[in-house]
Amino acid sequence: MSAETPAAAPGQFTHRRQQFRAWRGTRPFWAGLFVLLGGVPIMYFPYAHLQFGHLTLAMATTAGAGSLIIGVLLIVLGVSLWFQKHVRTFAGVAAILLALVSIPVSNFGGFVLGFLLSLIGGAMAVAWAPGATEQPEPAGEAAPAAGDVPGTAPDKGDTAGFAPLPGQGADPVSTNDLSGTSPANGANGRHSAG
Repeated sequence: MSAETPAAAPGQFTHRRQQFRAWRGTRPFWAGLFVLLGGVPIMYFPYAHLQFGHLTLAMATTAGAGSLIIGVLLIVLGVSLWFQKHVRTFAGVAAILLALVSIPVSNFGGFVLGFLLSLIGGAMAVAWAPGATEQPEPAGEAAPAAGDVPGTAPDKGDTAGFAPLPGQGADPVSTNDLSGTSPANGANGRHSAG
């Protein structure tokens, strides 16, 4: 191999991994995973039979059906966070409420493990926001810097010895109109002293 050898085309595994990464980045993936994983211990522990040697410990309670319903709902909410990202706020709040209800109903929320996973996942779902798409800037149109406008001389400052603020140009009064509330003129509804 030499330095001029072209790089090999990415394989099928690399291509699928990049596709999954792009899909995962457009939705609350980790929130859905935490909510889904939180539903498993809440649903499992009331029906589990642990064995210590010859001793069988059954954790079946009268709230077994409630635990099963809460666990299944959390799993459904986790999957819906993956495939229906527009319901993220509802699913996050519902996961938080179901996690809180699981404390008295399901063996302290699946021995606190399911409670914590569902609570963190629900909070992540509520807090998630889709990323802003990047707008490519046209290649030939760069904004001129202050003083670079053709036909004008750069401003050396006003009579008080201060240079104009960025975006003000030679005449600060005409470019910084404080009468409106438009963010286009840099005022944002604020009034300046002086």
